[in-house]
Order: sequence, then C-alpha cells, then structure tokens
Amino acid sequence: MPCADKRDDVLRLIEHLLTAEVYNATPQLDLDDLPPQCRTLFLPGPDAVEVKRPVVITEGLLKRAVGSSEEPLKDLVKNPFVEFDTLKLQYHLTDLHAAAVWFATHGGKEMVEKNPALALYIGNYDSLGVRYEEVRAENPRFSDSRAYIDHKIAKLTEKDEKMNEALELVIVNAPAEIEQQMDRLVCTEDQLEVIKRINIAIENRDFLREHDIAEVGKLLFVGPPGTGKTSLALAVSHELHMPVLEVRLSMVTSQYLGETSKNIDRIFDLARHLSPCILFIDEFDFVAKSRVSDDHGAMKRAVNMLLKNIDKISLVRNGVLLIGATNHPQLLDQAAWRRFDEVVEFDLPNEAMRAAILRTITRTLVCECDLDEVAARTEGFSGADLKMTIKEGVLSALMDGRHTVSEEDIEGALAQVTNRNVIRECSWG
Repeated sequence: MPCADKRDDVLRLIEHLLTAEVYNATPQLDLDDLPPQCRTLFLPGPDAVEVKRPVVITEGLLKRAVGSSEEPLKDLVKNPFVEFDTLKLQYHLTDLHAAAVWFATHGGKEMVEKNPALALYIGNYDSLGVRYEEVRAENPRFSDSRAYIDHKIAKLTEKDEKMNEALELVIVNAPAEIEQQMDRLVCTEDQLEVIKRINIAIENRDFLREHDIAEVGKLLFVGPPGTGKTSLALAVSHELHMPVLEVRLSMVTSQYLGETSKNIDRIFDLARHLSPCILFIDEFDFVAKSRVSDDHGAMKRAVNMLLKNIDKISLVRNGVLLIGATNHPQLLDQAAWRRFDEVVEFDLPNEAMRAAILRTITRTLVCECDLDEVAARTEGFSGADLKMTIKEGVLSALMDGRHTVSEEDIEGALAQVTNRNVIRECSWG
C-alpha cells in the first residue's frame, strides 16, 4: 500500500509539472483549464484571480502539494525527464512530450480526465480517448469558487464601505459551496420548466435586451414549509453558476423602522454590484404583506421601497435573478403578486414523488425496508419530513451498532416524525 501511495504522490507532482508546462506554452488556456488542485498551487496568493505566465514550479510549491514528506520529491527526480535546479530550487521538464507519454502510460489517465490542460495536450494520445471539451465542461469554474466571490466582495467594499452594511444583512454563497444540486432534487415538471426558461433567458440576454424584453427572471416560490423552496433556489445557483445572496426579511427589518427602507436599498445595490447573481428573499411575506393591514407609516414605506426595488431589478438588464419564497401567499397583496412574472408552486409531494424522494435520500444507504410502502404510509409528509424520517432511522441503526437500516428503524422513525408533527399543530394558551 505505501508503494501505491508513493507512486500516486509522484504522479500528482508530475501532473503539476506537466500542467504548468502546457499552460505556459498554450496562451488560449485560462483558469478554467486548470483543475482546482493546480489552480490553488499556481495562484500567487489567496486574493489573486489570475495565474500569470510563466508558472514556475518551485520546491516550496511541490512541498505544499505533498505535505512535509521529502520522499516524493526524491522519487520525482529519478525520472529522466525531470530536472531540479539546485541554485534556484526549481523543477522543470527536460522533454515535455516524453513526460506526457510516460504520464499517460503510468496511471495518469484518470488525472487527464479531470485536467483540461492535459486533456488538450495528450487527450488524443494512443488509446486515452479523452475529449478536451468534455473535461473542461466538467471542471469546476473558478468563478464558482469562494476565492473568486471573496475577491469581488473585497474590490466592492474597497470602493464603497457602505457595502459592508449590506453584507451584514445577507448570506453570500458561492456556487461551489452549495451542496444542493438539481440531480439530487425531486422536482415537478413545472418547476423544471421554469428553470429551463431562466437558463434560456440567460443564454439570450443580449437578444432580450436588444428587443427591450426585460420582465424575465422574477420568481415567487410558494408552498408549505419543507417542500423544497430553499433547496431549489440554492440548487439553481449551482446549476446556473451564479452566487446566491440569501436574505431573510425578518433580519432586514430594523428596530429603527426608518432603517428598514435603507436596508432594502442596500441589499438590492449589493446584488447589482455582485451580478450575475441570484437574490433569494425568504420569508417574503414578512414585509410584503397586505399594506392595508398595517397602519404604521414607516413599515408601509419599507414595503413600497421593496416593491420599487423589485421593479428596478432585472435579470436581463442587471444580471440579477430574483427569487422570493413564502409559506403564506395569502398574505401578499396584489401589488406584490404583480411584480413576479412566474409563480412556482411547491405542493406536498404525492405518493410517487415521496417514493422518488425516499430513493434519492437513501441512495448511499443500505435500507432493508420497502420504500414504496413507506411512501404509501406518509401522506401529508413534506420532503423535509421524509428526510427527517430517514435520519432518525439511520440514528436508530447506529445506536444498535448497525450500518444497515431495518424496517423496525423506519417504523420507529415514522412514529417520531408523526408525533412531532402532531405537537407542532398543538396550541397552548
């Protein structure tokens, strides 16, 4: 096993050397052609957003790649095509082609399949059959990373310190940080259709702008708690490669009511400056409820400020996709409803959807129960309820020293979640 580990370390070091040489020699390659591990090493600092040519592979850089162990570096220079400059403490390849052929024939194919730069250079070698376009499409984009978003935020706050006040009101997530992904969600056809239309609108923004069609990309997610509104909003961020600014209006409402309008302004300004992005406003009904039900003038002004900002924001013009979410659509007045061009329903899942959700949740588990039967018995359960059921079942198995979830585990979990939901509906007073 240690030999395999040593070989893997040397392969990884040669990958860094090869990638640097190919990147230096191919001007059309950019950051998205570097796999994340190479990108991290080659960027000159945590705030940098550009890998400048030539990339120089130093001893210190390779030590960072393999940790403190000296053995992989000693094994590296045993290869005839690797040379170490003892004066400059730098490594380089004496024969790029020979190094690439050796790499391809000594276990490097899997790395080539995840490295666009190498896929371009040696993807067609012999029988590798690795296509550069496919590898680049699967490679995580630098613009999706936390480092890139932090760089944008730092530049923004450097120019305008007031943006720091807006940042305190939102949670900013980079696409690469988001766990929710479309292929792990069970969505309705209508939900998928809406996301598809948004994707097409983004791809055709110039055309829509040219023809003054701007009222696209304002979505209102409505439905009971636990039906996936937040999960889909976050998954869309991952799907569209756009960071998401998550806002809860209860956080925006200041005890100093005059500040609430300013807070709303700040958030929309931040979204415009960080575009392209998603502005996800949860608890939308908290402020944008029927204005006739609240006699407080400051709150009414805050609601009007929210509606005016929604009017001014645009996916086509500003690159901001607006998603509002509410569990209480009946509290929204007509003025709020009119601002959204798409209302997306999130109903409690039917039996077929519950079965699909359960299969998705248990895809990595060994579960001995009949999931179709569980789906039939869980009418009225939300997706969140089903997730909690499986979680309780897994914990029950672990308490018993097992990794296999039994029918008895799920039976007990169903009773717990059902009882929890009954308690939630109780009212004491």
